[in-house]
This record gives sequence, structure tokens and C-alpha cells, in this order.
Amino acid sequence: MSRLKRLSGAEVIAILEQFDFQIYSQRGSHVKLRRMSEAGKETLTVPNHRQLDTGTCRAVYRQACRYISEVDLFRYFYE
Repeated sequence: MSRLKRLSGAEVIAILEQFDFQIYSQRGSHVKLRRMSEAGKETLTVPNHRQLDTGTCRAVYRQACRYISEVDLFRYFYE
């Protein structure tokens, strides 16, 4: 079974920017990323911390899988 990588908030933001998400706003350490699609606005929130907790990283991954294919995201988040 694959293990979840320990990623920083900046690394997650960089990964999502590869899928056409752009920084929309920031409040404190939480960054909102948004992209426009045929279905409408797609928004993700990522805490911009040095290292994300495992549960937080998994939650961001699941949230992103609503908009991006799990097959495409898996290699960035799992070893």
C-alpha cells in the first residue's frame, strides 16, 4: 500500500497550479485556489504551513479529487 507524502502547503499549491488552479485569495495562512471550468467555479482551500499534517494533506487530496482525476493526482500525493 502506498504512503501519503509529507508535503508543505507551498508544495500542494504548486501541484494544484499545474492543474490550472490560481491563487484567488488568502486569509491568514489559508490560501484559496480557483479555476474556472465548464461546470463553473472550482475552489480549493489549502493551509500554507511548512508541513501539513497527514490528515490535512489527505483532506486536501480528497477535496481536489472532486475536480481532478484521482489517477492524475495520486503520484503527487503518494509514494
